[in-house]
Amino acid sequence: MIVTKSWLNEWIDINDVSTDDLCKTFNSIGLEVDRIVNYDIPNKIIFGKVIECEQHPDADKLSVCKVDIGTSIRQIVCGAANVRAGLDVIVATIGCVMPSDMVIKPVKLRGIESEGMICSATEIGLPDMGEGIMEIDNSIGSYQLGQEVNTHPIFSDDLIEIELTANRGDCLSIRGVARDLSAAYGNPVKKVVVKQNDDKRLGIGRILSLTHDNDYNVNLRYKAMDIKDLVLPFIVRLRLAQIEENRESDIMSLMLYVTHSSGVILRAYEHAFFQENEEKMAKIELVNDDKNFASIMTYDGKKASTVGIIQEDESKVCCSEGIVLLEASYIPPDVISKKMLDNKLESGPLYYRTSRGSEPELNKGLDFCISLVEANSSSTVYGGTIELCDNYEESIVTVTKSEIDEIIGAQIDKTRITKLLKNLGFNTSKSQGDSYVISIPRYRHDITNKQDIVEEIVRMVGIDNIKSKPFELKEENRLEDDYFWYKKRKIYRHKAASVGFFESIHFVFDEKKVLNEYGFETLEEKIDLINPIAKTLDTLRPTLLTGLLKAASLNAKNGFSSIRLFEIGSVFNVQRDESVKLSILFSGDTAKDNVQNCGKPQIVDFGFFAQKLSDIIGEFELIEYETSHNLSHKYQCASVMQNSKKVGELFRVHPNVEEAYDLDVTYMCELDFEKLAYGLKTATSKSKYQASQKDLSLIMPKSMSYSVVKKVISDVKPDEIVEFYPVDRYSDDDLGDNMSLTIRFALQRNDRTLEEEDITSSMEAILEALKKELDIGLR
Repeated sequence: MIVTKSWLNEWIDINDVSTDDLCKTFNSIGLEVDRIVNYDIPNKIIFGKVIECEQHPDADKLSVCKVDIGTSIRQIVCGAANVRAGLDVIVATIGCVMPSDMVIKPVKLRGIESEGMICSATEIGLPDMGEGIMEIDNSIGSYQLGQEVNTHPIFSDDLIEIELTANRGDCLSIRGVARDLSAAYGNPVKKVVVKQNDDKRLGIGRILSLTHDNDYNVNLRYKAMDIKDLVLPFIVRLRLAQIEENRESDIMSLMLYVTHSSGVILRAYEHAFFQENEEKMAKIELVNDDKNFASIMTYDGKKASTVGIIQEDESKVCCSEGIVLLEASYIPPDVISKKMLDNKLESGPLYYRTSRGSEPELNKGLDFCISLVEANSSSTVYGGTIELCDNYEESIVTVTKSEIDEIIGAQIDKTRITKLLKNLGFNTSKSQGDSYVISIPRYRHDITNKQDIVEEIVRMVGIDNIKSKPFELKEENRLEDDYFWYKKRKIYRHKAASVGFFESIHFVFDEKKVLNEYGFETLEEKIDLINPIAKTLDTLRPTLLTGLLKAASLNAKNGFSSIRLFEIGSVFNVQRDESVKLSILFSGDTAKDNVQNCGKPQIVDFGFFAQKLSDIIGEFELIEYETSHNLSHKYQCASVMQNSKKVGELFRVHPNVEEAYDLDVTYMCELDFEKLAYGLKTATSKSKYQASQKDLSLIMPKSMSYSVVKKVISDVKPDEIVEFYPVDRYSDDDLGDNMSLTIRFALQRNDRTLEEEDITSSMEAILEALKKELDIGLR
């Protein structure tokens, strides 16, 4: 998008803003400056007026002119075809150094003295405006003869090219860019008021009709003019040259200028193109073509244009006089872009603007165009307009002040926010308190949610003006119970596999007869299986133990002497309530035959199996316990305790059961999987000082449980004792009903190495408590 400072100044007051500051503002509000062109016209180039113009006596293509330069009349020989008396021109006077480094001196051309040069645009460093000298008029504002051109704002101008992102179609016009500057500087956009008096004008309905049979999702507005003596003003020709655009006719060029200035898409049609035979009435038909594009057609089916995409050459205005139909159009950019994506169609130069978003206020463009035509011609305007409007629902976005501050990460003054939004064209009149209800203008199709609103605020406040602070990311934990349950199962499965156990997986069904035989309660009859898949799978299993025994039996029959199996699976109580258990089985040899065991490995025993279980589930305690089923050995079973809670049972399989399944010595355990320890492991500090050990051998009744002794010691032990555990038990005839139990104590402090007195004091405290509570002491 190309703008000039003087052109912008027609829409917003930026007289006091330098070009450098203007470019910095553009960059800060997201309109990236791509190129700057400074028009530096040399000194001694002034405004002049041709008062006489005669043919050179010795040259057909030269003219001898008398030029008023304010302070004097100079004779200048000019070779331009368009020079004539009464023309205001630009004159390079004697001594001027031109941009081409040519110095203007008095010369004789074919014998006639010449004191200066009447200039074209390129000769003074302006863009090419076509052949001939510049014809100055009052479109540039006031100026005086003899005034240096570089003191006039139109000629001492700066061109700025802005690189726009694809969503900023609203800035593809001078008015659109001025709107953003209005929010940045706090200056209002100037209102261009065009007064139209249609009372004494011939109505447009006398010469034009529009028919349509559907809602085409387009906005169209037509006016008509009888063009006569149209002269394109100098400022229009200059600015079209600056934006490097031109059109076939003056009226087409004028409308291009208005489109670039106002953002409204304009087209001009020959009135005669739509006339039927010799009738004065022109008939326009709006229809959908074979590719579903809205098209402007004549009465006999000739296409004049495809709305928003391309105009047919046949319908364009090519003559300088006659009745011309002016069309302003708007079509939503998302609609036209989607259609072009689905159906490729040749497009014209205005499609770029239409597809990115043009101005929907069609009257602004039409009225501006007509005012320019009337000011620079003797044309007649027809009264009224012919319109077609689509159904448009205003887009509303709501956002609170706290949400804005939270997204930005800084407090922005509420009054400032309101002013910024208003200057950007947003309507906030329905807002209440700290809640903003924002009506989005139609030209801002890129604004759809509160984040877009906040982005506009940040853009105008300036990211450099918002105090930076560390980014704080708060993310809600999306991990749910299912994930942690899966993770727990995975961890215990891997632990069991890592110590040599193999996973065994079975149906959740089992044989009711076998379960009842071993003392397990099965489902109540009224909720039992109606159609079991097999007689041996006729109920839901209440335990995993029988399944593991069957699997172990098959392994034993296949010649395996060491069988290690585990399973994590669902079991069901008599009410059909589901729970998850972990069952483990170890049968036969503790290791394979090897040199170390001389080919005779030991058979698994209670202590070995308990150690393997500890490798899987961690620390636990065993308490004397009797199972409720018949699979266990009566004298080799225990309750498994973890964190002072019972989590399951451990036992040797009864010899009769071992024999029934052809198994060697077999140990099993079944644990409530939900109760097993699982959670985040946290590091704890450890003392750097040496630990000490002390053994106490106690005489105690054989009938006394170790758990009783443990409780007393736990209640009174000093902080120096970090752990204690039994290491030996001894009995003989001399001890009678008593036995000797040796307990090992580990002692350590975090702040220093323990002295012998500390150890002695701790042991005495333990012995004193045991004597007092249980009446037992040292051996």
